[in-house]
Amino acid sequence: MSYDALVITAHPDDAETQMGGTLAKLATGGQRILLVDLTEGEPSDFAPRGERARQAAEAAGILGVERLTLGHQDRFLADDQGLRLEVAALIREHRPRTVYAIGEACVHPDHVAAAGIARAAVFLARLGRWEDVPGGEQLASQSRWMVNRLFFPHCKMETPWSEFAFAVDISEVYARKRQALAAYTSIFQPEGDRLLALYEAEDQYFGRLLGVAYAEVFRSASPILLADPTVVLPGVHG
Repeated sequence: MSYDALVITAHPDDAETQMGGTLAKLATGGQRILLVDLTEGEPSDFAPRGERARQAAEAAGILGVERLTLGHQDRFLADDQGLRLEVAALIREHRPRTVYAIGEACVHPDHVAAAGIARAAVFLARLGRWEDVPGGEQLASQSRWMVNRLFFPHCKMETPWSEFAFAVDISEVYARKRQALAAYTSIFQPEGDRLLALYEAEDQYFGRLLGVAYAEVFRSASPILLADPTVVLPGVHG
């Protein structure tokens, strides 16, 4: 089954935190999105095993996207060749035009691993002649696939960026992002969670820079190319 985009992250809630508004906006516009959680995110702080998976499914439904969890161990995620090939095979199977993956992580070791895995998988998915590579049998049976774009939303555990490639105005769908994150009572406190408040403050901060209520920012693996410069929205200062 093909998707317009794959979002490759370490844990359930990473995609919602980093780009939940963008996901809601893309889904509303008819895009088919698959979230790929490399781990189950267990154990959770505030719930028994299995509850986070149920909440992740609920959050995906709120945003209008689909979800796949690969089931590797939270806290011990490692950027190794086996996982790179596993994710490359998913890219070949689902043939997305765009891949979103965490970029420039340093705080959470799982995020660091996920960043390397996604970057490598995008590259490996486009290579041929895997039948000549020992251990490449999984990809040898698939057609190669090159994504059009590799984008990186900002991880809110990291210091806010001073520079980014583009931003998405998520003001009209922000209530859905809040609702999706609120589903994760296994990791966020139901009332007054400090992390959720900080995450929302970042979205407000970038929105303020751009003259809107809320925005999510992204970097790009390669320079942005526009077919038509008139699609760019007005800026605060021109």
